[in-house]
Amino acid sequence: MKTLRGIGASDHVAVERIYFLEKVNLDVKEINGCNPSEELVKYKNANNIALHELKDLFIKTSEVDLETAQVFDIHQMMLEDLDYVEGVESIIEKGKNVEFAVKTTGDKFQTLFATMDDELLNARAYDVKDITSRLIRILKGIKEEEVSINGRFILISEDLLPSDIVRFDHKQIAGFVTKYGSKTSHAAILARTLNLPIVVNLKDRFDEIPHLGMMALNGLTGEVVINPNQYILDIYAKKLQEEKELQVEFEKYRNKSAITKSGHHVLVAANIGSLSDADLVIENDADAVGLFRSEFVYLESKEYPSEEKQFSIYKQVLQKCSPRNVVIRTLDIGADKTCDYFHLDKEENPALGYRAIRICLKEPELFKTQLRALYRASYYGNLSIMFPMITHTEQVAMILEIIEEVKSQLILEGVPMNPVEIGIMIETPAAVMISDKLAGMVDFFSIGTNDLTQYTLAVDRMNSKIEDLFDSGHESVLRMIALATKNAHEKNIWVGICGESASDLALLPFYLDIHIDELSVSPGKVLKLKKAIIESH
Repeated sequence: MKTLRGIGASDHVAVERIYFLEKVNLDVKEINGCNPSEELVKYKNANNIALHELKDLFIKTSEVDLETAQVFDIHQMMLEDLDYVEGVESIIEKGKNVEFAVKTTGDKFQTLFATMDDELLNARAYDVKDITSRLIRILKGIKEEEVSINGRFILISEDLLPSDIVRFDHKQIAGFVTKYGSKTSHAAILARTLNLPIVVNLKDRFDEIPHLGMMALNGLTGEVVINPNQYILDIYAKKLQEEKELQVEFEKYRNKSAITKSGHHVLVAANIGSLSDADLVIENDADAVGLFRSEFVYLESKEYPSEEKQFSIYKQVLQKCSPRNVVIRTLDIGADKTCDYFHLDKEENPALGYRAIRICLKEPELFKTQLRALYRASYYGNLSIMFPMITHTEQVAMILEIIEEVKSQLILEGVPMNPVEIGIMIETPAAVMISDKLAGMVDFFSIGTNDLTQYTLAVDRMNSKIEDLFDSGHESVLRMIALATKNAHEKNIWVGICGESASDLALLPFYLDIHIDELSVSPGKVLKLKKAIIESH
């Protein structure tokens, strides 16, 4: 028996046999003096083969799980992304070999996504790595091996990519262990969605895992036990039984309203980022969508998404989630989220720079396109719109003026619309301190605790050297939240929390005490949070 320790990224346990996913050698060397024309032909041929593989994967996967299949649709878009293609071609034109050009470009885009301050965007780094690995494998003439295994197992790999995982039936996988990776990797996100344990970043100790044997895995503590003895097996058997009982217990709260014993009703909503995520809202019994991140419509597009494209997506989300209310956040590009076609300048302090509503108000035609799509979609469900990064009352006044202009034009065109609530994100200390004035201008507040904590404590939460200082439960942050909530309620508008701390049960008594109206969490945490609220006083 041997015990290793990594980073736990999903708080579940498993005991199953080991299945090692072998990695092929995709190392590349830099070669100078290559013929650019010949290398470009190789690149285009490999790209075409990769696109065909991804189309086949999409069709095969969509028959089982449409949501997972969407990943391969995104991979196709990434392969054809103009910035990615131009990045590869510019290196080839310098006389470098195509394999090196693909690897270098892939590394650049991986770093870009990995450093973004958003879990779903971090996962895009693994998508870039996946398409880059696919291209290099094709260029090296290595065929993808078929995988065949019966029964359940814990999947072990240096770094699991989306296309690695779909080679298996999800029902067979009992957990994941990786040498590299983080809590925001694709595998970690999938593990949390499927309620499976995962331990990432074992580093050098990963090499101590045998290719055969049994494993006990604790996704909460990061513990990995190789060939556990009977004593450990008994402990894990008890944990597994407790998990099953807890899941059965959570199911008892399905279709129930989250009302405390003292009578305070809290809506438990879900945060989502794509059309496919809308299914998770229903599957996990969320009362509403507290945050739909519309920037993904832009990030997954090669050019400014048209009004029709946006309208189609918003309409389908509203229809799928009806009669639930859906809060859609307007474009939040900038800082850690960038699109090359926006041509944003590099900034010294992007989190404090040209981003979100600041872009929209400086580029009103871009803003109006999104607002037109949103108001047209409002007819098909219950829509609320909220605006990020508000720091001035003048910004809200400008927003309301543009909204009236858009609505007036749509009325002239005879476009049907439903009433829409207007809200703003409270995610800066400035917004908190003038929240008494802002509350009189809108219908609701949504408190983004991630940015509010970062700005209040002056702590970059992506900086590992000071991550211990990032504390959403810090007294100063809680005072900010309490003040904004008090000012909102005095103007009879509702308040939601859509940051990560909404699912922190240690903070739940505080949120209930100040009478927060809505808590919006990842879909998989909805029933757990409902149970905690119903059992609270």
